[in-house]
Amino acid sequence: MGRRSLRRLLLPVIAVSLVVCSGKTDVSAETLQEIRKEKTEAQNRKKEAENNLSSVNKDIENISEEQEAVEAELEELDAQLVDLLLSVSILESDIKDKESAIETTKEELIQAKERVSDQEAAMARRIKFMYEKGSSTYLELFLESKSMAEAVNKTEYSEKLYRYDRLMLERYRMARQEVEDKERQLEDELAELEEIKEDLNAQKEELDAMIAEKQETAENFAAQLSRAKSKANEYKNQISQQSESLKKLNQAEAEKVAEEARKKAEEEARKKAEAAAKKKAEEEAAKSRSEEGQLQDSDTSSESSDGGENTEGSSESRPVGTSVRATGSGTGTDIANYGLQFVGCPYVPGGTSLSNGCDCSGFTQGVYSHFGISIPRSSYAQSAGGTEVSYDEAQPGDIIYYGGHVGIYIGNNQIVHASTVATGIKISSAFYRSIITVRRYY
Repeated sequence: MGRRSLRRLLLPVIAVSLVVCSGKTDVSAETLQEIRKEKTEAQNRKKEAENNLSSVNKDIENISEEQEAVEAELEELDAQLVDLLLSVSILESDIKDKESAIETTKEELIQAKERVSDQEAAMARRIKFMYEKGSSTYLELFLESKSMAEAVNKTEYSEKLYRYDRLMLERYRMARQEVEDKERQLEDELAELEEIKEDLNAQKEELDAMIAEKQETAENFAAQLSRAKSKANEYKNQISQQSESLKKLNQAEAEKVAEEARKKAEEEARKKAEAAAKKKAEEEAAKSRSEEGQLQDSDTSSESSDGGENTEGSSESRPVGTSVRATGSGTGTDIANYGLQFVGCPYVPGGTSLSNGCDCSGFTQGVYSHFGISIPRSSYAQSAGGTEVSYDEAQPGDIIYYGGHVGIYIGNNQIVHASTVATGIKISSAFYRSIITVRRYY
């Protein structure tokens, strides 16, 4: 409600106030015609005051509805802000874990390089001895041997020792290469997490600005509502001056309004208490799932360091589309395989085009839309919809929510997701971040 509406509220009360002030409290008419005329004027003033009161009550109702709508939007924005803060906190923990893993890997790399260097030095010494001595070494072997068989055995031993050195050198070099690959992968994942954190911080700034704007609007509505109620009380006083019975009705109405306001306050308090209890339970469940996801992540990392296949690293260089396919049958598998067709396509903040560019929630929404399944647009809303399942029960096609980010599970502890501007749509380990919840929409 703006200045025009406030003027509409003020003008009638000013007019009625002038009429009331100019009127007389006692009947001064001397003739019946004058009495009837004064009675008619009083009835007209009463009717005008009643019309004005009805108008201002409608204004109060409209302002209250607008104020409630803004407050509801504020509650939703507050919920999103809490989720963002939780996501940032979890992400910071993941970043610390990645940094710790990188430091451990660097130490392993130093040790691997030392082993390679030691082996190369040992080989160099043996090769130098064997090749500098040349044929004289083999001649000495024959001369010093008691028999031909002993000389041959010594020669074969030298050759075997050389082959063993080569074999160990290759093993050490392969081990070093694996550690270097692991270090690069962890650094890429760390860079990706830091980029996601920057995006979440930007979203937080936007939400803070929106909350501040909505709070200012709500305060403005509260001020307008206060002025409108003040004018309503003035109209009630004017009506009370015209009729004692109307005063009683206004008193009864005020009591009823107070009773409804009390009930409304009690109902709002009950709902807030229920919402707070529900929120606490969800936070505890999310914390439990996060700890479980971190434990599974640790187990998966151990299996990878023992020689398991590194699926995350192998997906980085895939072109648009991929030969990877989700196993099984049904809608969920079809959803996963359809999403895999867009591996390599670009990531565009706020985008919804699977081929030309989309963000994480735009990707999941676009893939599901292909199968006629409607899901919310934002990752936060997607995390609250569908049916929640545990990660142990996750199937291809399920949506995994990490806090400000979503991906589609494709089986074998992997997801396909629109990751960052730098990497686009890609395949990643399902445990590359802490899992908050798994949702099923089909």
